[in-house]
Parts: sequence; C-alpha cells; structure tokens
Amino acid sequence: MSDTDFSTSKESQTLAEEMACMKALVTFMLKGMGQADAGKVIINMEKYIAQLTDRQQADVFSSTINQIKQAYRQ
Repeated sequence: MSDTDFSTSKESQTLAEEMACMKALVTFMLKGMGQADAGKVIINMEKYIAQLTDRQQADVFSSTINQIKQAYRQ
C-alpha cells in the first residue's frame, strides 16, 4: 500500500466530493461492524471531540460525526 497514490486535487469542489465519499465510506464501515462496535467508535470520537481545544475544528468534527450518525441510522 505504500506505493498507492492518494494525491488530492487542489480544486475545492473535488475536495468536497472526496470528503462526501469518505463520509459514506465511514458510514458503510460502521454499518458493517455491527451496532455495538459502531456505537463504541462514535462514543470514542465524541470523547475526542470534547477534548479538542480548537473550537472551530471541534465544530467541524462534531458536524461531520452528526452527518455520519444520521446516515448510519437510515
């Protein structure tokens, strides 16, 4: 995997689409884990967010986790 190219475009629209893809990927991974383990992952991420000192970053992370949780519940 060290030879894999994970380069990202500098275009903001492409970055936004890649982020949407990553959010969907995480959601499907959580669904594949099962409810108990997925819940643990979400709880750990929420604890991590609570410890962040950068409020702007914490808000972005929180919003992203909320989007993933909503998609997971569907």
